[in-house]
Amino acid sequence: MTAPVPGAVPGAPYAYAQQQYTSPIPVQTTTLAHALKSEWTKIRSVRSTVWTISVMLAVVIGIGLLVTWAMSRSDYVGAPLLSGGLFGLMLGQLAVVTLGVLVVTSEYSTGMIRTTFTACPSRSRVLTAKVIVFFGLSFVTTTVACGITALINSAALSDQTAPSGAGDDAVMRSSIEAGKVVANGGQWLGATVGAGLFVALLGLLSLAIGTLLRHSAGAITAMMGVVLLPFIMAIFMFADSMHSLREFLIKYSALNGLASMYRIPMDGGTSTGWPGLGLLAVITAIALGGAYAVLAKRDV
Repeated sequence: MTAPVPGAVPGAPYAYAQQQYTSPIPVQTTTLAHALKSEWTKIRSVRSTVWTISVMLAVVIGIGLLVTWAMSRSDYVGAPLLSGGLFGLMLGQLAVVTLGVLVVTSEYSTGMIRTTFTACPSRSRVLTAKVIVFFGLSFVTTTVACGITALINSAALSDQTAPSGAGDDAVMRSSIEAGKVVANGGQWLGATVGAGLFVALLGLLSLAIGTLLRHSAGAITAMMGVVLLPFIMAIFMFADSMHSLREFLIKYSALNGLASMYRIPMDGGTSTGWPGLGLLAVITAIALGGAYAVLAKRDV
């Protein structure tokens, strides 16, 4: 829109000047902080987040209580003090995996992703914000759930007396002191923070797969296969010729990695779970790298 310049002679050069419009809304340069606020608003305001987190907490703590009650009925169960928390987390992790997929794919299914990329054209910034918000939420909630079950196990089972010779068992060697079943600092760290990190990384891997596939059912099915299939396949490998493959699948399965955090590895070893956590972190980083690369090349 143009307006005559006051005092100008009609027809003279520069008789008209561009009238500038000043918006009453302050203009700011968008940053990662704005993207983080947007993603946090989205993830906490949708029902899928509330339901999946609630299911995870209920399953982990509920099954943890049942397992602890069952273990407390025996004078000696022959397992590490905090190991009861594993059984609920084996199921609860599936809720976190599902949420990791839905953080991305739900926007594709509703078409909201177009609005997101219009508001923030920097796709890498959008994905980074999703990664940070989801990882923080999943890590904190899972660690809290694991911490509660660990406290329950400690309170209910710490008075168990180990029989003579129980310390010779590789699994129980670090769990017996003065004839009592105890949990040292490393076991507490693995059963709380370590388990929380493991599940949160699985959730991040799910987020990356969801970004690559852009389809909720397909990505969730793929992640269920990653988490469950290697161990299930190994169970049914009875032939002697498949023994090496069976051991490999069990050792590197996600379930064995999580069990190792509780000092009860399924492959019969003595792993603390931290090497498996490092391997999962590398795999997740590679998948996220692929997600960033693919997202930058797509139209949507």
